[in-house]
Amino acid sequence: MASVGLRNTPDAMHVSIVVAGLAAMCKAATTPAAAAGGNSTAGRVDRRISKEFNPYTGYNPYTGPPLRPSHAGYSAPNWPLYHCGCNNKLDERDLRLAKHGFYDQLHVSGSGLKFTGKSMYSISGSCVVFACRWNDTNKEAVTTDIIAQAMMDIWGQCGGNTAGTVSVVHNDKKPQDGYGFWLGYMRYEKGLDFCKGADSSPARDCFRRPKSTPIAMMSCISVVVAIAATALWQGAAAGHMLDLSDQAWQLQNLPLNISVPGQVPSHVHLDLHDAQVIGDPYFGLNDFNLRWVALANWTYTTEITGLKRANTSDDLLTYILFNGLDTFADISFCGKHIASTDNQFRQWRFDVSDAVRSCASERPELGVSFASAPSMAEYLASQPGAETWPWGIEGWFEFPHRAFIRKEQSDFGWDWGPAFAPAGIWQKAWIVQLAPDEVYVPNSALDLYREGQINDLPPDQVADWVLNCSIDALNSFPKGAEMKFTVKDATGGTISTGHLTNITNAGDVITGSATLDAEKYKLWWPAGMGAQNLYNITVDVVKQNKTLASVTKRTGFRTIVLNMGEITDEQLAQGIAPGNNWHFEINGHEFYAKGSNFIPPDAFWPRVTPDRIRTLFRSVVAGNQNMLRVWASGAYSPDFMYDAADEMGILLWSEFEFGDALYPVTEDFLENVRQEAVYQVRRTNHHPSLALWAGGNELESLELPGVNASAPEEYDRYLHEYETLFLETLLPAVYGNSRSITYIPSSTENGYLSFNWSRPIPIIERYNNKTEGSLYGDTDHYNYNYRQAFNISTYPVGRFANEFGFHSMPSLATWREALPEDELYFNSSTIMLRNHHYPAGGLNITNYDNSSKGMAEMTLAVTEYYPLPDKADPIANFSSWCHATQIFQADFYKSQIQFYRAGSGGRERQLGSLYWQLEDIWQAPTWAGIEYSGRWKVLHYVAKDIYESVILAPIFNQSSGILDVYAISDLWSEVKGSATLGWVGWDGRLLNHTIGESESTTSVPPSLVRQKDVQFTISAINSTLLTSFNMTKLAESESFNATECLFVANLTAIGTPINSKATKTYRHTNTFTPTPLSSAALVDPGLSIVHKKGDGAFEVTAKQGVSAWTWLSVSDKDASIIVSFEENAFLLNKGQTKLVKYSIISGSSPGWEDRVTADSIYGQGQRD
Repeated sequence: MASVGLRNTPDAMHVSIVVAGLAAMCKAATTPAAAAGGNSTAGRVDRRISKEFNPYTGYNPYTGPPLRPSHAGYSAPNWPLYHCGCNNKLDERDLRLAKHGFYDQLHVSGSGLKFTGKSMYSISGSCVVFACRWNDTNKEAVTTDIIAQAMMDIWGQCGGNTAGTVSVVHNDKKPQDGYGFWLGYMRYEKGLDFCKGADSSPARDCFRRPKSTPIAMMSCISVVVAIAATALWQGAAAGHMLDLSDQAWQLQNLPLNISVPGQVPSHVHLDLHDAQVIGDPYFGLNDFNLRWVALANWTYTTEITGLKRANTSDDLLTYILFNGLDTFADISFCGKHIASTDNQFRQWRFDVSDAVRSCASERPELGVSFASAPSMAEYLASQPGAETWPWGIEGWFEFPHRAFIRKEQSDFGWDWGPAFAPAGIWQKAWIVQLAPDEVYVPNSALDLYREGQINDLPPDQVADWVLNCSIDALNSFPKGAEMKFTVKDATGGTISTGHLTNITNAGDVITGSATLDAEKYKLWWPAGMGAQNLYNITVDVVKQNKTLASVTKRTGFRTIVLNMGEITDEQLAQGIAPGNNWHFEINGHEFYAKGSNFIPPDAFWPRVTPDRIRTLFRSVVAGNQNMLRVWASGAYSPDFMYDAADEMGILLWSEFEFGDALYPVTEDFLENVRQEAVYQVRRTNHHPSLALWAGGNELESLELPGVNASAPEEYDRYLHEYETLFLETLLPAVYGNSRSITYIPSSTENGYLSFNWSRPIPIIERYNNKTEGSLYGDTDHYNYNYRQAFNISTYPVGRFANEFGFHSMPSLATWREALPEDELYFNSSTIMLRNHHYPAGGLNITNYDNSSKGMAEMTLAVTEYYPLPDKADPIANFSSWCHATQIFQADFYKSQIQFYRAGSGGRERQLGSLYWQLEDIWQAPTWAGIEYSGRWKVLHYVAKDIYESVILAPIFNQSSGILDVYAISDLWSEVKGSATLGWVGWDGRLLNHTIGESESTTSVPPSLVRQKDVQFTISAINSTLLTSFNMTKLAESESFNATECLFVANLTAIGTPINSKATKTYRHTNTFTPTPLSSAALVDPGLSIVHKKGDGAFEVTAKQGVSAWTWLSVSDKDASIIVSFEENAFLLNKGQTKLVKYSIISGSSPGWEDRVTADSIYGQGQRD
């Protein structure tokens, strides 16, 4: 560990007292690996012991953060302290708390800690309580004399030679769980300034480990008190930039005796893992074992090289620019405190010119110290006057009080992911040095919209385009500066040039606009609707022919609107239910949105690379999806994610990071959010893939109704607070920086009651002001009662489905990335605890009661509907069970998606299906269709099939007993075709049964036929009912045996793809089984598979019977390669052969093609 002394910096505005707890140090110092685990709470100062803490984690949820006398506008609080009494008696409660690691830190009482005006702390008339935990390997070595002498040694090193005595008053020699405990206190009579030595000089060597002292011994017996004030440095040279990623960083936590190399961008967990201090955070139960990392404070430091220096008379300007700090950071430079931050989502810019000029060091130190985010959240929630909400409204998953801080909300846990609550410089950072006449652009906004367009309303599609550009600057733009633009196509050809007019120059922001001839530009279209035409627009800020700044944005010409207008008379005449629309329109055309919900792809964003996102997005497009809802409560999408979406035609419904909670509305909080929102809107607005800004997740469908139900007398107050944040704060951030995008305050909502641009807040939300018989808004749907999974009467009827789903297990290959072999069985303890459905709702790590409910939901569903896995090999059986849960998940989603798509022709005019969720954040049971490894689950294949443009959909109504068969199209023009319908036995025979009995009361006996051809025409974005079956009457027929047959429908249609002049032939197959496959008389299909190397495909044949859920899988031996197939989980009739092409997503494994196998639902229930 590098030697780091105390910094006595009078100008520092932030001081943290960090204390090395004895038990934590015992563990941390023995080996680097030991420091990774355990129940350490070192790095925090406990202040309240009013309630029982969690003995399993060593974390007291009622404990706040380290002392932060002046952080982000918060004044020094009066800290409540536990009074240890400073006598020679420690009671049994003290002993009990010590046994649980509660005294693994500093405790003081008496007159307490006193904050002085010089950013120092003094302790006077008080005592220090300490504990040392020992195990059987060192218990004999730790004696009272050693403890006492060690404490006196440390006391003397800290300038405490004028005071005190050490008493060790309890020695518990009854090991509990292999451990014993020492408990004692230190008492002194005179005040001691811990910032200075006895001679009033800075005590820089006070807490260094003597070179002669063994690490293990020193760690066990040291109490460390450090005053941390980190520094931030930049140099001065005109036009000079330093990428801080290129500097040599060090990550430190002195109390834990950790000092390792760091990276920028990074998170603490990643750097600790790289240094082998901790294992893979994703392995086993490390999400619990590594909580100590989130509960500790961490400091990144670097000695800056490459700076150009300035003298005191130099007018060179120096700035530090952070694109992201996660989250509570104190920045220091050359021993001076620069700033404090409290928002993960803001770009932070600091003028350090004076600090550069006054710094004498040749290699000045830049430091960024991070406080524990969970502890800060706890502290803010505990302050007098802090906002409170009715029980359940805050949406706790693991760490509490996430609503109080502007950090990725899912970092505190969610039902599909872990709670690592990481800290670090998580995005790029630079030092920028400028001459007085130079500027640097840290952010800019470019807006393309039709003349006359305003947010939320459909624009005139023949109007010219307006280019509006606004550029931020470090330093100032001079008066009289002009703005010029150039538009180039993807080949570099110049389309147009000109000057921006209506210039406004505020010094640090300059804005102008220009009108562009609409006929010169090709439109940008989403995937499946046309080409993704992109242009590069360069805007130069010039004065007297000198270019001061230049910004180039790649963008596309498109309009995207969420139409929530009232249903028109024309729509009513078409049979559409009254109420309001709720659908998207691209370039003036309504379309069917097909897609899923995107969650954070990793708990540690620095691991998310452009290549990783592009790989994922290729699977999105291959899955016939045109829209992703980028869920709130993660992090704002990086530019490279929007870039990939721009290129691939994926619309990104984007949301501000608020979800499943209500939030404070103090002025400080609102201003923090306002800055966050303005930055994010300006940063992303030029991307044509940006489809929407929503204020947050489920706020109007879940949180406000929850308040109304639990505290109706306070509903008006909470509603006012909601509108203060989501209508009065976030809405102006969007409208003030863009005319091209729609804003809604909440996903899953009923739209607006009225919209009037002339009002200060144009939107009046509808909330629950609905008229009976009318339809409004979008829907979500979660029903974990497996018996109702396929009951369409439980599905919501609305204009748009934005969330629905059910969880499943990942594949064996993915599980092996995170689990040891001995945990690979369905209800192993690790799998149970990695299943966060249902969440713990707190910090309990033995969440078996809740987790078992989620595991049971999957088990019961498989048992009800499919043959039970019965493999002799336990690992193979586990793998089969995992796959079976995926089949149910896919089957359930398919039932809902085709129901919603059929609604495009219903009175609801339903125009969107986004299932929950696209991908995984880690390896666990979740709702994902794509595993963390990138492997497609059954769901992604089935969604790909049911998201084809023209499909058949048999939809069974359990209540009426009627099976309706629909042809559905999302094309923008008429489709004509025919469907062949028939009943087939599992042995492959065509059966004579009724086909097309549309009325249950008919007196005409239906004909018995083997097959029936139905001709159809489908209007644009619509559905057509082909035929209906009365399954109740059919089941009464003596010739009908539901266990021996299935209904098979094949479609062939001719249509014109969107924005194309050529026609295309569409084919689709769909099935319905009148009884669950668990009770069906399945037949061995006799599958064979042959690799057709020249075709890049596999030939699969069912030789003996019908193969349902035919599944091609790569061998477990080839886990290093991820492969997707053109089709999977499909039906093969007896004698049918299908050529299935494949693509390699990532990786390699020689000869993998020879080990691909094919199986079916029949094989799932057969014993090997």
